[in-house]
Amino acid sequence: MDDMDWVLLRELQADARLSYSELSRRVHLSPPAVAERVRRLEAGGVLTGYHAHVDLAKAGRHVVAMIRMSCYGPRCVLRDPKVLDWPEVLEIHRVTGDACSILKVATRSMEEFESVIDRLAPYGQPSSSMVLSTPLGWRTVQP
Repeated sequence: MDDMDWVLLRELQADARLSYSELSRRVHLSPPAVAERVRRLEAGGVLTGYHAHVDLAKAGRHVVAMIRMSCYGPRCVLRDPKVLDWPEVLEIHRVTGDACSILKVATRSMEEFESVIDRLAPYGQPSSSMVLSTPLGWRTVQP
């Protein structure tokens, strides 16, 4: 990755909906050169997708929590692909330490959150921390 790749990433992270024409104007390259660089970043796996950032509370998901799972072996939550389809589960991270994973979940209510905990219990010991606020929810990747 060179400096121009980082300039393109900065612009795309700020607004992934930019056209190649607008992007080329901002970074002072021709549209074909921009398109080729963006395709190369996609093919190389640097750019993995284009996403909308959603305000969870405004989307009706008022209960947000991080759940540490202590489970190992064949019944581990990391080994069940069905968990990936649970709409409440936003992220799953495999971690080191006394837990095997951390899940970020968002639900509409405490009752729905309790249901998620109940569904996780057969996999191991869930331990949750409620998110009170998010001073930094997302940040651009920079060089």
